Amino acid sequence: MLKVLLIDDEVLVRSGIRLILESDPDLEVVAEAGDGTGVLELVRGHRPDVVLTDIQMPGVDGLEVTRLVTAEPDPPVVVVLTTFDLDEYVHTALRHGATGFLLKDTPPRELVKAVHVVGSGEAMLSPSITRRLLTEFAAGTTSASARARLDPLTPREREVAVAVGQGSSNAEIARSLELSEATVKVHLGRVMAKTEAANRTQVAILVHDAGLA
Repeated sequence: MLKVLLIDDEVLVRSGIRLILESDPDLEVVAEAGDGTGVLELVRGHRPDVVLTDIQMPGVDGLEVTRLVTAEPDPPVVVVLTTFDLDEYVHTALRHGATGFLLKDTPPRELVKAVHVVGSGEAMLSPSITRRLLTEFAAGTTSASARARLDPLTPREREVAVAVGQGSSNAEIARSLELSEATVKVHLGRVMAKTEAANRTQVAILVHDAGLA
């Protein structure tokens, strides 16, 4: 059972998303709110696995929600909800530690699937959407600081990092590098530790900023 905290200022949107998610017996919306006020109390009290938050809200917006939640010890994954796939705030949210994003018009079946995917720690939605988002918002020039953060990686860890930057799932990386998925997870964990990335999305952004994907 994956527990979800839902934050959106539109009551109808929240109700619709709750109905969609709870149509799956393995998903439960444990709490909801109209903005990010008191989000840490909700997270600590309900211990959700996934936080779905709108970006633009009155009061405490989704960017601040993301920053606050990802700073918690052993935080839930944060997914931002947006009306447009090129929302100007999405990339900032990802840099704050959000795992990914969902469009509010995502078909119900895909919404349920996406929550399961991100709850399991995998890439958010399809690789093509991930690559498009990173390409649109990543820095226009190669970052020397990003390259420096990747320098401590071993050749195999760098291969895994680049594959993540290309939007590949752990299963796809395992097949391409002829490794087990468990080994890929170990390498990815070391990549995140060495680069101080909070999640695989931040690894992907780092790889793009370094000009490697």
